Amino acid sequence: MTSSDAAATPAETPSTTGAKPAARDPWDLPDVSGLVIGVLGGTGDQGRGLAYRFAKAGHKVIIGSRAAERAQAAAEDPQLGGLGVEGAANADCARRSDAVIVAVPWEGHAKTLQALREELAGKLVIDCVNPLGFDKKGAYALKPEEGSAAEQAAALLPDSRVTAAFHHLSAVLLQDPEVAEIDTDVMVLGERRADTDLVQALAARIPGMRGVFAGRLRNAHQVESLVANLISVNRRYTAHAGLRVTDV
Repeated sequence: MTSSDAAATPAETPSTTGAKPAARDPWDLPDVSGLVIGVLGGTGDQGRGLAYRFAKAGHKVIIGSRAAERAQAAAEDPQLGGLGVEGAANADCARRSDAVIVAVPWEGHAKTLQALREELAGKLVIDCVNPLGFDKKGAYALKPEEGSAAEQAAALLPDSRVTAAFHHLSAVLLQDPEVAEIDTDVMVLGERRADTDLVQALAARIPGMRGVFAGRLRNAHQVESLVANLISVNRRYTAHAGLRVTDV
C-alpha cells in the first residue's frame, strides 16, 4: 500500500462510509448495431416484418424455416433480398446468429425449440410467440403448462439466454414500406439485465419503437395474453393498435 493509499480520507473510500454507487441510468443501453439477427418463423407475417425492419436498420438478418428452400424463397422477395436478407434451415439460422427471434406459430413452438437446443446454446433468444385460441367469440389467451410461451422456451433451452419481447406488433405495419416509423413500445422481459438491455436496444433500432423493461419471465403470460385484447381492438376499430407506456 502506498502512502497516498494509507492517507485516504473516509470520503475517498465509499466502503467505509456505506455510500452506494450512483443509480444506473435505465436508458443507458448497449450498442447492438453489429448483431446478426436470426428469425425462426421468418416466412410468416410477423417474422418477415421483423426481418424487414431489422435489415432496414442495417443488421445482417437470416430467415429460418424448417425447409431451407422455403426460407431462401422468402429471402429472395424483392423487399427482403434488396436488403441482403438470407434464408436458411432453422438450425443453420440459429447457429449463424447472435440473437434469435422466435416467431413460429404456437402449435410448433415446443417442437421447434426442442430440435434446436444445441444450436441455440449460449444465444440470446427473444420469444415473441403468443399462445392464443380462437372461437366464434374471437381470440382468447391460452396458458401453457409452464405458464407462458417464454417460460416454455426457457424450460426447453436451459443453456440459452431466453427473453420475451415484440409480442404486440402489427405484422401489417411491419411489412409496409410506406410506414416509416412503428409507433409503439415493446415490453421486454427476462432474467438478466444484460440480456433485457440488449433487447431494449434492439427494439430502439426500429424507428418509432422503444423497449421498456416489464419484469421477469414469470410475468410473460399477461404480456402474451394482451394480444387477444389488441385483436379485439383492431377488429372493432379497423386499426393496427400498439402500446405506449406513460411516465417512463
